Amino acid sequence: MSTAGLPRDARLRRPSDFAALRTSSGRAGGRCFHMRYRDNDLGHARLGLAISKRVSKRAVERNRIKRLLRESFRRVRHQLPPVDLMVMAREQAAGVPGSQLLVEIDGLWKKLLANRPVTSEPLKRTDDTSTIER
Repeated sequence: MSTAGLPRDARLRRPSDFAALRTSSGRAGGRCFHMRYRDNDLGHARLGLAISKRVSKRAVERNRIKRLLRESFRRVRHQLPPVDLMVMAREQAAGVPGSQLLVEIDGLWKKLLANRPVTSEPLKRTDDTSTIER
């Protein structure tokens, strides 16, 4: 029986992974979420969540937001480039219905895909040793 859970290799687990995202990464944000991302060499996307008590004092509310984020990531993770992602919820996320949160996080995934340059061939051939003359 297969589970629909998020596999272990699709999650950020080490504090060093989160620290690397805090220091040097790209950013995208919306009304309820802020996302940081950076390339990885693993060949697939990984997700890390940071939902603090500042968002809501109630653990039930924070866990609801985490479930929605993980579900959204599960649906699109095979379309995303190989990046490490850290999604942080803002204080406004606590009172918003789940359907609106899903729409916003889907917008962040689209922003991430739009910011990624798609190149089908390398900029310089490996056998070409010439340089540009001015």
